[in-house]
Amino acid sequence: MQAVLSRLITAAEFARMPNSADGSKQELVGGEIFEMPPVNGRRGIVASRIDRKLGNFVDARKLGWVAVGSGTILDRDPDTVRGPDVSFYSIARQPQMPEDYFEIPPDLAVEVLSPDDRRKKAREKIAEYVVSGVRLI
Repeated sequence: MQAVLSRLITAAEFARMPNSADGSKQELVGGEIFEMPPVNGRRGIVASRIDRKLGNFVDARKLGWVAVGSGTILDRDPDTVRGPDVSFYSIARQPQMPEDYFEIPPDLAVEVLSPDDRRKKAREKIAEYVVSGVRLI
């Protein structure tokens, strides 16, 4: 039997792919697509509250951009595109609203964890953010 080699996907190719039919979230990690089930109600409400409070604060002071689930490129070759539940990009680092993925890591990334989220996967994601330049608070 012949092995099938799959090639890694770039951030540009990932951006052109259609959304999941079932609404699940997808992220690109090291050139491979990972699909996560839709967010549960509690997690969605918590993320929404954080977004509203942070967004109102940032908008009133014209500090930058607050985004929900927006793709941000954390690494290249192979590409990693994560979509934090809520993220903040300062106007000093991101003067224009991007048309596509953010090309810089956020100043703040918020990941809302559910009780069933695996700690190992959460730690791996946090490590990716830190390595890319996101500060831990």
